[in-house]
This record gives sequence, C-alpha cells and structure tokens, in this order.
Amino acid sequence: MLKVLYVASEAVPFVKTGGLADVAGALPKELKKQGVDVRVVIPKYSGIKEEYRNEMEHIYDGTINVAWRQKYIGVDRYDYKNVPFYFVDNQEYFYREGYYGYPDDVERFTFFCRAVLDMLPKIDFWPDIIHLNDWQTGLVSVYLKLEHNDDERYNKIKTIYTIHNLKYQGRFWKGYLPDVLGLDWKYFNNGDLEYFDDINFMKGAIVYSDKVTTVSRTYAKEIQDPYYGEGLEGMLQKRKDDLSGIINGLDYDDYDPETDKYVPFKYNVSNAIARKGDNKEELQKKLGLPVNRSIPLIGMVTRLVEAKGLDLVTRIMDELLEYEDVQFVLLGTGDRQYEDWFKGLVWRYPKKVSANIFFNNELAHQIYAASDLFLMPSQYEPCGIGQLIALRYGSIPIVRATGGLKDTVEAFNNYTNTGNGFSFNNYNAHELLFSIKRAIDSVSELSKRQHIMENAMTADYSWTESAKQYKDLYNSLTK
Repeated sequence: MLKVLYVASEAVPFVKTGGLADVAGALPKELKKQGVDVRVVIPKYSGIKEEYRNEMEHIYDGTINVAWRQKYIGVDRYDYKNVPFYFVDNQEYFYREGYYGYPDDVERFTFFCRAVLDMLPKIDFWPDIIHLNDWQTGLVSVYLKLEHNDDERYNKIKTIYTIHNLKYQGRFWKGYLPDVLGLDWKYFNNGDLEYFDDINFMKGAIVYSDKVTTVSRTYAKEIQDPYYGEGLEGMLQKRKDDLSGIINGLDYDDYDPETDKYVPFKYNVSNAIARKGDNKEELQKKLGLPVNRSIPLIGMVTRLVEAKGLDLVTRIMDELLEYEDVQFVLLGTGDRQYEDWFKGLVWRYPKKVSANIFFNNELAHQIYAASDLFLMPSQYEPCGIGQLIALRYGSIPIVRATGGLKDTVEAFNNYTNTGNGFSFNNYNAHELLFSIKRAIDSVSELSKRQHIMENAMTADYSWTESAKQYKDLYNSLTK
C-alpha cells in the first residue's frame, strides 16, 4: 500500500486561517478512500479545541537540535474520520495567540520541519512520499536531502511540494542560516536558499523537492511569468518539467445545499430555482433588505484586500446600483479602506446593499444559498474556493479568468447553452461591469437561468478526481 505523510501548518477541524486548512482536512480523507495509507502532521497549537486535545494519544517525548539550541519535542496522535493526525508539541513555539506573524517564525517552523523528519522512527511510519504544503513546511525536503542522506530509510522517501500561494514564501534575514537553520553558507552562496540576499523557505523547497505542484493548471503556468512569479519565476521555469497544477476540490459533505444545516430551505438541482427564491426572501428579511424574490441578488464572500479585485468593484458598484434593479450582499473583513468604502455604499444605497464587515460561517452559507450571482473578480487566484461553493449552490459565478477561476468557470454561451458562469480576461473595471450586466440579463430569462444553474450544480469539483491525480503523481515517483 502506498504510504504518504501529509505535512501542513494547519488543517480542519483543528486549525484554520485559510484555504490550506480545508485542503489538508479534505484531501487526505479522500486519499484514504482511494486506498492510500495517508497520515497528517501539523503543529499542536494552543488554539486547538479541548475536545480534541483531551482525546489525543501521547506517542513520545524527546529533544531535537535547532542549530545550537536543544528543544523539547512531543508528538500526540488523534484519528479523525479514519485519518491519523500527528501533532508536534512544543509550548514555547506553539502555545500562543494566533498562528503566524511572530518575530521568531523562522525558528518555530525550522523546528517543525526538523520535527517532522525526527518523528518518523518514533511513530514507526516510513512514507513513500512526504507531501509538503506552503513555506512553513519547505525545509523538510532540504533537511531530508542534506542531513539524512546516509540513512537508507530516509533515502527512499520522495517529496512533493505544493504551492498554495506564491506570495507567502517564508523570507528571512540571511544571518539565520547558520544560527537557526543550522546550514552551511555554501547552500546560500550557490543560490539554493538565497533570495535577494535573504533566505527563502519556499525557494529551498522548490529546489530540493522531487516534484512541485500548484493548486490549478493555469496558476502553474502563470507563476512562470514575472507578472505572477513573485521573483521565483526563474527557478520555476527551471523546474517546469517537474511542475504541475492540480485543482483543489471541495468537500461535498460540508457543502451540500440538500443537507446544509445553515440553509433554511434545502434544495437540489431539480428544485433549485424555487428554493433559492425562498432562501433569498429569508436572507432579505434577516439583513433588512426589501423582500422581493424577483430582484437579482449578487453575493460576495471575501477577504477585503486588493488581490480580491476590490479596486474594480469600488469603481463600478455605484454605477451598477444606480441603473440596475439589483441587491448586493457582502460578507468579509480586511483592509480598513475597503471596510469603510462598503459602509459608505450602504449609506448611499440602504435598500440595495447589505455590507457585513465581519465573518460568520452560517451567514456565508446562507449567502451562497440565496444569491443568484456570485462576484469574484480577483487580480490573481491560485485556486479559489468561493467559486466552487457558488457552483455547488447554484449561485452563478462572475470571475476574472485567472488561476483556478479560469480552470473551473466556463463562460456561458447563449447559443449552445454550455458554460457555468461568466468571466472576463483583463483586469479592467468596465469589463467587470459588462460581465455583471450580461449575467443579470441571462438569469432574468428563466430558460437560460435553468441551463446555467444545471451546468453549475452538476459540475463535479469534489475531491475525488483531484485525489486521483495526486495518487497518480505519488505512484509516478515510487516506480
């Protein structure tokens, strides 16, 4: 049986700050169904709920070296939905509020990477593949190749490194190389870990991993271009034969309009139009908007940051609301300038706009279930989960054709009735406005709306196919 150790800095249901946690919770579960002996390892943060912490089985205690420091390591285990999870424990590093953004992050995650390799003989699990995710795990492949090459058990292990977002690379002062990473300067001077005179965890992983993946086919191509490459495009071009894109899936158990506990009126593809109308009226009442199921409702659930295309939205929203009979519902937090702008939009259009400047999972599900259209005009989007949920719930996505949005949303064709959403290519406010108006016109015609919703809700973006592609990649490395 194929054996895989899946390494991440967060995973649902234990810890979540972003989409990585969803992937680390769902992909191993699906791999397990497909016959892979997969196990997950994450840090044991103090923020993990007591209900999980109290049920963990303690495996072992020990010490490991972080350069000249000798540090405590503990490892606990908890099986969740048939998948074993291991938790690397060190109170100094992981018992604090929040998960990232501390001055000693370089030391915390160097420790974690060393701990992952140190624990293998203690848990008696020798994987065929170690699957690494994002910068926090990047040094695992570096240490595997540089420090364990005299041990046959480690020599047999292959590594895959997945880039979830190229922007966050784990970049630190070069002086940490000997003092924290415990590595010789030659690995900096030869360019393996050097990045504009700093050290870079992600670059190290790209150099030393056997294969590199990203979370969509289009993003794998985009990041080889300077516009998207964040300074690593040259290294990614060099590794292009070992670079591939596998789209993230959606956990169809967690997101199912037929069983969703947050959705007042459950529905499926056969009764979606009527039931979504019922859900829309419920949401309108809840948010204090005029109750009218025939008014097109545009939803947006997002972090309020520039990368999500909010500069385009702020440029066209007044014109849209002034001349179109629509309602707009926003949920999310982020940069103060955008939070304030959307509060101002509510003041200008109190009967058309509801801006909810917080995050609430229940309300998010209700927006997906109630909205006719879903807005996601990102500057860049490695994969995106919002559009996948929107498709599942029959909320027709309007996206910019970039990254995973391009791979999952096909523009609707009026003549062939194919396609599951609306898209535009250039990062341009008027292209966005035109796409929204076209979408409003299309969903106002019942027959067209029926076609688009059927196409959206029957598109399969579950984890089944994505997990199969990962399994095939694993197998290609073990031959």
